[in-house]
Amino acid sequence: MSEDSACPLCGQAAMRHLSCVRGVDFGQCDHCGLVQRDPAQWPDARSERAYYQLHRNQPDDPGYRRFLQPLFDALQPRLPAAAQGLDFGCGEGPALAEMLREAGHEVALYDPLFQPDSRCLDRRYDFVTASEVFEHLHRPAETLLQLDRLLRPGGWLGIMTGTPPAATEDLAHWHYLRDPTHVLFYPHRTMAWIATHRGWHVEMPARNVTLFHKPRG
Repeated sequence: MSEDSACPLCGQAAMRHLSCVRGVDFGQCDHCGLVQRDPAQWPDARSERAYYQLHRNQPDDPGYRRFLQPLFDALQPRLPAAAQGLDFGCGEGPALAEMLREAGHEVALYDPLFQPDSRCLDRRYDFVTASEVFEHLHRPAETLLQLDRLLRPGGWLGIMTGTPPAATEDLAHWHYLRDPTHVLFYPHRTMAWIATHRGWHVEMPARNVTLFHKPRG
């Protein structure tokens, strides 16, 4: 991995080699803390879609719902009744959207591969969810700017993504790295950097769950 390549999140030219796991190089930004798979080893769009289609995540799958429950439990009490939301990167089986609809909320769906109708990106929402999305982003800075525009003042962004282990030597045993479509990883300090950079408040109420709150003014 080139140490001269700029961080895709903060733009600082500070990516340094962190570890090599099963022949794959990983780097980390000294400025914001983002961990990155070597971009030379990122999958192309066709390979990425083919890998996604191996997943069998359906909205009525009890196991998949249990997996998403921590994000639902963290976000739901913070929402007004009948809130309007967007499930960003909902995938082929938008279980979280169904859970939120069952709780009385209106939820639009967007996914560049499976729900590509971009008209829902022209609105603003009380909340946006992104479950198992951020690890796939190739341009996280652009996506965060887009999500900021999608949120109304006072809105919530709920993210679920694997948090890398604090110890570098533990990366070799972290299951999240085995998925070749997982290219970016966000330690807690990276989530804190995002909040500071965007002017949001941040909470980390559960493992792998981060909530950002956009101030009203």
